[in-house]
Amino acid sequence: MLCRNRLVQSRFRTHVGAKPWASLASLKHRTLTTSRGYVTQAPAQTEVEKILLDTIKATGPISYATYMQLCLSHPTEGYYMNPSNPVFGKQGDFITSPEISQVFGELIAIWLIIHYTSTAPGRKIRLIELGPGRGTLMQDVLRVFSRITATQEQVTEVMLVETSPAMRALQEEKLEGSGFKLTWFNSIDEIPRDEDQFTMIVAHEFFDALPFHLLEKTHSGWREVLITSASDPAAPTILKASGSSLTSTDPPFATPSKKSRFRPVLAPNATFSATTLGASSPRFASIPVGGRLEVSPTSFKVAKSIGELLRHDPDDESTPSLGCGLFVDYGGDKAYGNSFRGFRKHKIVDVFNRPGKCDLTVNVDFAFLKEAFSNNVITFGPITQYNFLTGMGLNQRLWALQRSALSEDRKSAIQSSAKRLIDLTGMGIQYSFLGFSGLWGKSDSSNQVGYPRWSLLRLTTIRPL
Repeated sequence: MLCRNRLVQSRFRTHVGAKPWASLASLKHRTLTTSRGYVTQAPAQTEVEKILLDTIKATGPISYATYMQLCLSHPTEGYYMNPSNPVFGKQGDFITSPEISQVFGELIAIWLIIHYTSTAPGRKIRLIELGPGRGTLMQDVLRVFSRITATQEQVTEVMLVETSPAMRALQEEKLEGSGFKLTWFNSIDEIPRDEDQFTMIVAHEFFDALPFHLLEKTHSGWREVLITSASDPAAPTILKASGSSLTSTDPPFATPSKKSRFRPVLAPNATFSATTLGASSPRFASIPVGGRLEVSPTSFKVAKSIGELLRHDPDDESTPSLGCGLFVDYGGDKAYGNSFRGFRKHKIVDVFNRPGKCDLTVNVDFAFLKEAFSNNVITFGPITQYNFLTGMGLNQRLWALQRSALSEDRKSAIQSSAKRLIDLTGMGIQYSFLGFSGLWGKSDSSNQVGYPRWSLLRLTTIRPL
């Protein structure tokens, strides 16, 4: 699992009345003749596309969750699993914040250290990252930890949650010289609870790549929007709330390809999953008829598991905080219904474009993650990336780096990279930070008086590389 800054300035829409995607023309893997007599060759099917079409032919329409899971995480052909896919950098499909500037990871590290020294100083530390990408963020975090007296001897293990063998190889290459013990896991559920250590958790652009279900509210309740083949004449038609036939509107982020082999359809009847997911948060009840909802039970489960790792005994006054963490992702403190989009070569593309060969992402409902935490942790935010980085001392750190730069070109590069991270027309507002920390003592999340929250710390004492 990875995540990314797609180098675009997206304007996200909410769920109210949103109906993405046009009904797509029926196309086979064959030569097509247009009305003017020109011949157009449909693109060759990707391996994932073949699997999806075979699955639909055998079992009927599939959920968006199944579609996203196969596109991104098929064991051999998924976008993140196939080592031949150029995921990162200028030659890939996206560039992440840690790849832009070392300051990003350094400020995250300082926030973690502030919470550690405020709530559990002197305890041993284990660091967990979900979806570590190439390992750049963890590399920057570990560099800071190794230079701060309070933490340089305390880290016992670095635990990386990553399912892709190709990504694991990149992470090992990046981190093997760090001097820290590295362990990989396929799931957060594989990591045991440890009350003897302080657990720090980071997930940067992780949740936006997890599978989601797309629901639509009708007069008869929640119905799931599914995906079928564009050539399937037996598939149901998407209906308006009034019941009239509908060719749905274009998606907000890209014009659907006329050569797409997939189209969305509305399930004709209520299903257990649609009813359950539609009722999984009291906030969803306010969505009007005709509105859509993107909901990820996988994200909820991951957040719940993290809350369990940090859960403490509320009746034990001597219990210290068991850990803290940060989620950084696209999204906000609300539900979305029309944010699903694809990225290929730094451009937004139709979500049905070249399955398995492009990145897919959906906005994160941070309020849903906080609900999953229950009362096991106290949360902070979410706040924008601009507010987090500037509040954590971005300008002070930049001053130190520029002062040590060996050339004017290097000084300029440091400045421009940081400016990009906090651009108020781009990354500075597109990304949000959600902080959380384990409770301590005989308490709950409502009475943590004096608890450290978003704190400022000058970073001039940390030397540049």
